[in-house]
Amino acid sequence: MYALNFRKAASADDAVAKLAAAVDGRFLAGGQTLIPTIKQRLADPSDLISLAGAGLSGVSIAGTDVTVGAMMTHAEVAGDRTVQMNIPAVAALAAGIGDPAVRHRGTIGGSIANNDPAADYPAAVLGLGATVRTNRRAIAADDFFTGLFETALDADELIKGVTFPKAERSAYAKFPNPASRYAMVGVFVARNAGGVRVAVTGAGSNGVFRHAGLEAALSARFSPDAVDGVDVSSDDLMADIHGSADYRANLIKVMAKRAVAAA
Repeated sequence: MYALNFRKAASADDAVAKLAAAVDGRFLAGGQTLIPTIKQRLADPSDLISLAGAGLSGVSIAGTDVTVGAMMTHAEVAGDRTVQMNIPAVAALAAGIGDPAVRHRGTIGGSIANNDPAADYPAAVLGLGATVRTNRRAIAADDFFTGLFETALDADELIKGVTFPKAERSAYAKFPNPASRYAMVGVFVARNAGGVRVAVTGAGSNGVFRHAGLEAALSARFSPDAVDGVDVSSDDLMADIHGSADYRANLIKVMAKRAVAAA
């Protein structure tokens, strides 16, 4: 691990100021990806700016929208009563991330900023059509995730929270890798008056994505059986030692049916 400076931010503005003053600084949320990367000497930041004391935790509700602070850990999201009552699919998703050690350190803001192609939260953000709120702007979910480990965030932009709209029905189903608990395929389904959104994680070669065919079929008839007639192509799906593209295509349909049944 290379030598670096460790800074504690007292607020979001203070965090941004400390980042601007660093030669090559990085924000530190839960550190579940960043710290191992630094230990392996795959990253060499000059400064780490800890967000632990920056006041970015907490959950609030306004009308039909629930805003979750960026520094809420997965365990806190899973156990929060407001989340459980208003967006229960997000609470259930958070409860299934990793293991207890990961859930008590990893954060929702860190997860979506990292945008790992097999992470769970991006499916919830995209599936519910959430809004990512930063120190500068509000970014719609459809515009936020731009590729593998890539987002619309600028280098010095900080996520402050995520606003999720309530859905009439929603659920998440995933097939986890038995070792890492990352999603080999995860499908988040949400139904509202305007139709159905279906977001898939763990399978896309470019990261999380919406599946138009599943959305159309489930908007017409919100039933697990509606998934049967949908063609899920293996084109542009990931293939690795854990599963082929065809295998993941089949898992998308299976997880979609399970999510609809749970919803």
